[in-house]
Amino acid sequence: MKAVGVIVEYNPFHNGHAYHLQAAKETAHADLAIAVMSGNFLQRGEPALVSKWYRTKMALLSGVDIVLELPYPFATQKAETFANGAVSILDAIGCQSLCFGSESGDISTFQQTVEYMNTHKEHLDEKIKMNIKTGVSFPKALSLSFQSLSSTENVLSLDKPNNILGFHYVKAIRKQNSSIVPLTIKRKNADYHDEHFTAETIASATSIRKALFSSAAGNSAIEQYVPEATSTLLKQYLKEYGNFHEWENYWNLLRFRLLHSSPKELREIYEVEEGIENRLITAALDSGTFKEFMQKVKTKRYTWTRLQRICVHILTNTKKSEMSTTLEKAAYLRLLGMTKTGKEYLNKYKSQFNLPLVSKISAYKENFISLDIKASRVYSFGLPTQHAEILLHQEYKQPPIYVETER
Repeated sequence: MKAVGVIVEYNPFHNGHAYHLQAAKETAHADLAIAVMSGNFLQRGEPALVSKWYRTKMALLSGVDIVLELPYPFATQKAETFANGAVSILDAIGCQSLCFGSESGDISTFQQTVEYMNTHKEHLDEKIKMNIKTGVSFPKALSLSFQSLSSTENVLSLDKPNNILGFHYVKAIRKQNSSIVPLTIKRKNADYHDEHFTAETIASATSIRKALFSSAAGNSAIEQYVPEATSTLLKQYLKEYGNFHEWENYWNLLRFRLLHSSPKELREIYEVEEGIENRLITAALDSGTFKEFMQKVKTKRYTWTRLQRICVHILTNTKKSEMSTTLEKAAYLRLLGMTKTGKEYLNKYKSQFNLPLVSKISAYKENFISLDIKASRVYSFGLPTQHAEILLHQEYKQPPIYVETER
């Protein structure tokens, strides 16, 4: 059976994702699609709209055959680490190809860019250090440095979010000596950061979430942009748990953590450095909301995304010592769900997987998986008290989701 891999967050699953999945299977001539999906906290440092279990079910009902969790130490990281973890999982489970969406849509440009940057690494690193000294963020420093070196080359534009991720996927495949073949599909209609609906049936996840939180019409405002399964499950989540998750739900808990900790204690938290702990404490004293807090701490050097990731690690009390291992590859395959086709694939090939397949969390002991457990418990506190208890214990009680769908 030929498997194509996708690396996703599905926050939530929408029509653009459905288009990408179908195109990925067709382009790769694949029998099934395997998704590596972030857990309850995401790469941009924010809580997922709904739990990983609900997002898994959305995926399985909409074209994915196996959903594996991207562990917390990779899911809440910069693009390079995020990509390393996800690619290592797809490689271990035997995917022949990886298909990602991009603004470019031309895989040869990604491959040429990786080759170009490897060739000019020393010079590029010098340029990046020079640009960081001017006070800009690392992503901006990388983009500026790359532009200054590659103005005459046929290389990728690294100022677009999906191009950046795709570049790191291709780079990770090469770095890990994986046999995975990278493929890309050009993004359709909506840009990644679009906050408003700009097309009839395709919208960004950002605009969908914004509509859900701000529209009096609720789910009806997004129905033309998501599959029926997504719409149904979002309604079900609200009914079962009382609300969707966003940073404001966690503000009191984060504020408590900040004001209850000394600067020395905060310096032990992963990614807290350069004295940012003092700025965080000062801002927490005078901020009534998470948004107000973020506006006070954001600087030219510290992007909104980087600050959110720092806040996630403070919220989950994730320390540098817990993340000190060089984050190159995952240590296990955490199975969240499968279809009938996915189950057939697992039964046929699991003896060949390069990593242990974990379907029952209580039966597996590994340091990084404890971070997933802790993150899931903290995530439950974003719900009203009467609903949080259910999600609090779900990490141990929930078996992989099975959808009786054969494609």
